[in-house]
Amino acid sequence: MKKAYILNSCSTCQRIIKEIDWQDDIQNIKEEAIEPEVLDAIAKEHGSYESLFSRRAMKYKSMGLKNKDLSEKDYRNLILEEYTFLKRPVFIIDGRSFVGNSKAVVEEIKNYLKNNG
Repeated sequence: MKKAYILNSCSTCQRIIKEIDWQDDIQNIKEEAIEPEVLDAIAKEHGSYESLFSRRAMKYKSMGLKNKDLSEKDYRNLILEEYTFLKRPVFIIDGRSFVGNSKAVVEEIKNYLKNNG
C-alpha cells in the first residue's frame, strides 16, 4: 500500500509531493480524516501519539493546550478530532510510515522509494 495523508492547502505538502514525484493515493485530511486504525498503527511504529502531534497548529495555542499536561489518549483524540493536529505530510509505503516535513524525512522517503520502488 502506498498512500499520502496531506492537507491540500499546505504548500509544504504540495512541494514534497512534487519533489518525491508521488504518483499514488493521496488523502486530503481536511475532507477525509485519517482513519483511527491507521493513526494507531503509525503511533505504534513511531512510539507515541505525541510524536505525530503538531504543536505548530494555530489551535494548539488558541485552545490553551500549551499549558496542559496531555496524555497519549489526549493526543490521539485531538488528532482524530482536529486534522490540523496531525503532523504532515504522512506517507505510508509498504507498511512503513514517514511523518513530517523535515529534510531528513523527505530524504528518507526518497531513499526508501529508490531502493524499494
